Parts: sequence; structure tokens; C-alpha cells
Amino acid sequence: MIAFGIIAVLAFLLVWMTIKVVPQQTAFVVERLGKFYGVLQPGINWVVPFFDRIAYKHSLKEKAIDIPEQICITRDNVQVRVDGVLFLQVVDPQRASYGINDYVFAVTQLAQTTMRSEMGKIDLDKTFEERTTVNHAVVQAIDEAAIGWGVKMLRYEIKNITPPQSVLHAMEKQMQAERERRALILQSDGEKMAAINQAEGQKQKVVLESEALKLRQINESEGQAAAIKSVADATADSIRVIAASLQEKGGMDAVQLKVAEQMVQQFGNLAKSTNTMILPANFGDMSSMIATAMSIVKQQEKK
Repeated sequence: MIAFGIIAVLAFLLVWMTIKVVPQQTAFVVERLGKFYGVLQPGINWVVPFFDRIAYKHSLKEKAIDIPEQICITRDNVQVRVDGVLFLQVVDPQRASYGINDYVFAVTQLAQTTMRSEMGKIDLDKTFEERTTVNHAVVQAIDEAAIGWGVKMLRYEIKNITPPQSVLHAMEKQMQAERERRALILQSDGEKMAAINQAEGQKQKVVLESEALKLRQINESEGQAAAIKSVADATADSIRVIAASLQEKGGMDAVQLKVAEQMVQQFGNLAKSTNTMILPANFGDMSSMIATAMSIVKQQEKK
């Protein structure tokens, strides 16, 4: 019974050593007698006990590797501290096992050296603007060097770029001066536009006032012309009426009476306005004066 139990235990151990279960997104590298034999895929796999062994285990998932902070010197000789994060994935377990001793350490060092090289090509003012370009350059450089490492660089991202405090103070002053310059430019542009608008408004005001004055003068002249025409028409009508009346019976007698009334009225007005008045020699003979005035009227009729 003891021997049977020992045999059963040995058989169980043999089966246990023969069956290998590989998790999903994982690759086991198998060596047979110290030589690479194959890569076990996810699921149940069979190996030869005592001849085969699991030499390496690799995760095929995407990995995020933190790149430690380092000091880089920009093209304008300013020291900045830069750190980042690198994303990679194992695509060839065999090369990842035998192509390099430690691919994580290798890509970390390569990322740091490439970062120092790329930061040395740009000025401090451009470091924040050129982050995408620097990230792409780091990924490309690592991809070219890691062809035999069995890994694929997916992307690299700069986390922080930290200049010295003195440089930060200088940058803040520069940015403040730039903001003040822009504010002055905007203020001057506003004042310029206000002056232009005021001048344009004054110009339009003068033009409108001149046009209004022109229209006023035109209207006044038209009104005066219409008034003169109306007076002339009324005078002409009255003259025509008087001429027609003179041709009727008794017309001349009415004219004589009207002339006499006018003469008496005018001399009355003169007497009221002054204490001294010169009268004609024949003022007492009113009939002779009226006859003289009527002779003038008859002469005008003949004409």
C-alpha cells in the first residue's frame, strides 16, 4: 500500500509537471535542455518533465513605465528638469527573452538619453510648444533601437518640464510685460477708434447741418418767390378790376372821390406827425388838385 501511494504521488507530480496552464495575454518561453524550444500560448499546454522548463514569463499587456526626472540643457543653455511616462508592449516573447537582458531598464535609459538630446535642440521658450514633437522623436528613436528587443513603443508623454526658479521669475516678468504691452496696444487702438468715430460723427453732423441749411434756404426762397408771385398776382388782379371799373358808368367819379379821400387822409397824417407843415399854394382849391390827379390817371389810360 505504501508503494502504491508513493507511485500515485509520483504520477500526480508527473502529470502536474506535464500540464502548464497559461493565462490570457501571457506568454511562457520554454527551453528544452537549455535551448529555446517554443512559446506557450494561453490555455492548456503540454511539456516534457525534466527536459522542458519555463525560462521566461512575459505579459503581453500594454505597460506604463515611469521615466525618472532628469536634468536637460536647452539650446539656450538653460537647465530644466524633465520627467515622463513611456507606454510599451511585448510583441515577440522570444526576442524579449534573448534579445536583451532587461528591456525595461534599456528603454528607460534610452528614453532619458533621447530626451536630453531632443531638449538640447530647442530653446526654453519652445519647450512647452514642442512637447508633441519631442514625444514623437523619443518614440521613434526607441523603436529604431528596440527592433531586436521584441517590444513595441506605443507612445511617450512628457509629464513635467520644470525650469529653475530664477528662470520662472524671469518668465513671469516677461509674460506680465507682454500682457501690459498688449493692454496698452488695445487701449491705444480703442482710443484711435473712438477718435475716428468722433471725427466721423462730427463730419456727418456738419454735412447734415449744411444739407439742412441748404434745404431751409431753398424752402425760404421758394416761399418768398411764392409770396412775391401771390402779391404780384393780387396786384395785377386789383389793377384789372380797377381798370374794368373805370370803363363802367360812374367809374371816374368813384376814382375822384377815392383820390380826394386819400389826399385828405395823408395830409391828416402829416398834421399828426409834425407841428410844421408846408402846403401847396392851391391847397384851398381842392377841385383843381383833384383835376390834376385825374389828368394823370387819364394819361395812364391812354398809354
